[in-house]
Amino acid sequence: MSQTSPLVSIIMPMRNSAATVEATIRSIQRQTLEAWDLIVIDDGSTDRSADIVEGLGDARIRLVREPVGRGLAARLNQAIALCGGEYIARMDSDDLCFPERLARQIERLRSDPSIDVLGCGAVVFDAQGAPVGLLPCATTHADIVRRPYVGFPIPHPSWCGQASWFRKYLYNPVLTKAEDHDLMLRSFRASRFAALDEVLLGYRQPRLDLGKMLPGRRASMGAIWRDGVRSGETPAALRGVIMQCVKGAVDIATIKLGLNRVMQRHRLSPVPEAVARQWAALRSLYFPPERS
Repeated sequence: MSQTSPLVSIIMPMRNSAATVEATIRSIQRQTLEAWDLIVIDDGSTDRSADIVEGLGDARIRLVREPVGRGLAARLNQAIALCGGEYIARMDSDDLCFPERLARQIERLRSDPSIDVLGCGAVVFDAQGAPVGLLPCATTHADIVRRPYVGFPIPHPSWCGQASWFRKYLYNPVLTKAEDHDLMLRSFRASRFAALDEVLLGYRQPRLDLGKMLPGRRASMGAIWRDGVRSGETPAALRGVIMQCVKGAVDIATIKLGLNRVMQRHRLSPVPEAVARQWAALRSLYFPPERS
């Protein structure tokens, strides 16, 4: 597969990611599937993020420097427009890929072209690289879309799917939070989703942050209500909005009480022993032990 015609294009907006982006890209470069290109949109960073990416000197990486920040959704759309791959994969600039991630996802997508978007399991890790738990992840379309006004249990950074689907269902560029929930609500009735029952992504979450969680709740409420009006399901949408309000109140109470880590672990599944061993091998590459 030539560099001008990659099999999969990876889209990765970033903003002030100097501390993490090199490790993220190194994890992409270590993929067993080599037919990829990476579209990096620098969203008005004020640190050395763009210089770090440029310094890697990889011809498969296309860096676009933007002087003004417009947010994740707008930059994802911009990256999608630049993709040349048959498939598009998501990646955040502070996460890590397991080496087989792209190979396993593309293998499944090619064997079942009816799947529009395919996710995978993700292990949450803290600032030191220690595993905290597994993100919720359903594997079948029926389970993923079972409770749309609660959420879609398929981690956004793990998405990999048909490029045609991403071009058809663009992100709402106005949104700065919950852009994935909004996109799923607009598309799930005419799409097919799935996820691999494998952990192939490391998701960085040092701690739960009210400054991110509450705006995300509000954005989800708006997306839920818009879908309810659009689909004629306003009673169900109203229940979904109320549920988001209740969850927001719980978020505030538990974090104010200093139960941040307890709440984080409550929302995650335990890390199986086999996954812990795989993560330990990956962690050793990007989190070298501190010198005594």
